[in-house]
Amino acid sequence: MVYSMTGFGRGKKANDRLTITVEMKSVNHRFCEVTVRMPRQLLMFEDKVKKIILQYVKRGRVEVFVNVEGEGLTKKKLQVDWQLLSDYYQSLQEANERFSLQDRVTLSQLFSLEGVTEIVEEEAGNEEIEQLLIDATHEAALQLKGMREAEGRALINDIREQLSFITACASQIQMFAPEVSEQYRERMVKRVGEFLQGAIDEVRILTEVAIFAEKADINEELKRIHSHVEQFTAAICSDAPIGRKLDFLVQELNREINTIGSKANDSRIALQVVEMKSALEKIKEQVQNIE
Repeated sequence: MVYSMTGFGRGKKANDRLTITVEMKSVNHRFCEVTVRMPRQLLMFEDKVKKIILQYVKRGRVEVFVNVEGEGLTKKKLQVDWQLLSDYYQSLQEANERFSLQDRVTLSQLFSLEGVTEIVEEEAGNEEIEQLLIDATHEAALQLKGMREAEGRALINDIREQLSFITACASQIQMFAPEVSEQYRERMVKRVGEFLQGAIDEVRILTEVAIFAEKADINEELKRIHSHVEQFTAAICSDAPIGRKLDFLVQELNREINTIGSKANDSRIALQVVEMKSALEKIKEQVQNIE
């Protein structure tokens, strides 16, 4: 199965205290790279999230966003500085005695004094939260994989069409190739005949034609094109990541097509070369998006 490197996935899991939503999107990348953005309280689970995603993705850049709604991540706790509270109380009592006052000191007054109380948050450390995150990540990654698979099928269908077109063009060139040397021989005879007014050295003509035919021979290039197309077709039937291999085959096909264009001294072959290069350019664009 061939996968595209672009896609989107979303997973959502909840309990009675909170809801965790995991969203991820992937784009083209030379290697496999995963970045995760999540609340600070969940950073301890970042490696687990990445490992889950790597089970579904082999190549591409994946950006993951984790959002938490609810109060389950932290617990609020009242913290009292009893020593400071005691100091405040002693000072107030001393002030009453020193200035002969009869003010009553109340608890509300004491607890409202600066620094006596503080509300702090403690991480819940709940295994249930971890499981919610893991389940939401699996759900999002599975959805991402499904979208990448669907896009991969579309890419391969288009690539198959372009490969068939290139094969057809190569077959046309194969038909025209034998005529190139004969046309060259006829042009040579005509030009030499016009120059020498009929006195033609047939042996010299045949030698020149043989030299030209050897230089213009494109049979090897055509064979390699068919071979590369066969390798391409076999690769897209593979279950392994094939993006880099296809990219290499595109380069090899381009090299053979360019060589044919430089060798073949024929307008019909030149036209087929242009058509093949156009189809190959479309394949190249599609291959850049394959895992």
